[in-house]
Amino acid sequence: MSDGYLYFPGCSLKGTGIAYEESLLAAFRLLDLKLEELDDWNCCGATSYMSMDETQAFVLSARNLSLARQAGNRDLIAPCSACYLVLRKTQDYVGKYPSIRDRVQASLRDADLPMMDGVRTRHPLEVLYNDVGVARIRSMSVREWRGGPLVCYYGCQAIRPYYEVDKPVQQTRMEEILGAAGIPTVDFALKTKCCGGSLTGTIHEVGVRLNYILLKEARRKGAQAMVTLCPLCQFNLDAYQAEIRKQNRESLDMPIFYFTQLLGWALGADPRSLGVQRSISGRRLAREWFSVEQEVPAHV
Repeated sequence: MSDGYLYFPGCSLKGTGIAYEESLLAAFRLLDLKLEELDDWNCCGATSYMSMDETQAFVLSARNLSLARQAGNRDLIAPCSACYLVLRKTQDYVGKYPSIRDRVQASLRDADLPMMDGVRTRHPLEVLYNDVGVARIRSMSVREWRGGPLVCYYGCQAIRPYYEVDKPVQQTRMEEILGAAGIPTVDFALKTKCCGGSLTGTIHEVGVRLNYILLKEARRKGAQAMVTLCPLCQFNLDAYQAEIRKQNRESLDMPIFYFTQLLGWALGADPRSLGVQRSISGRRLAREWFSVEQEVPAHV
């Protein structure tokens, strides 16, 4: 796209998921993809909004889509899985249900904003796979991976019920992109099993248990790290490993990376620009794997 993409960071990428934003911006710069942050964006309406007042969540989301239309009707990239899902759901439901469309239209009209028609909501994984392609990523990778094998974890929200990001079953795009960058992955049957989401803050023991199942299976498969595309998944899997280790008397000190951190590193980004230093678990491995300064052709 000649004018590049609009970028909706959402709340997480300005807070606990800031390493996702840092690495996304770094990787896109190296791929010559222009990102412009959406001006005056607001919360997408995810998490508790949907359970308390679904229509209000749609209105919040619709305001962002309307702002995107005003900004030139470019594709809107939403890296956070929850943001992506709510934005897509808003577009879907406004198109299908007149009662929701009428409420959204009235709210936008009261704010002197246009209707949100024509904006395409996209996830960066899908953009990288379809607009850039694995061949270009392979040709632009300049570092040889010296770390261990990884498992790709997609989580729930980016994959279903909308299938633009990847297939609803047997997802492969993260693996293909990382493979093009020379980073090995191993098969992981639990790649869309729920991490517990916000349960770690509500029914804590259930949320922690769900994280333990994922980490233990990743270790059983021989992975030395996990890579994800969701800021809440990354936080849960990263932040509670000390508690899991204490409860289960198992050492699962495993780095949890964003796929954009690995891609950015392979493309030659300064490791400090990728937010790797923000890792909570697996810090020794993270520092070791991302400290390579020499740039060499990754593979033919």
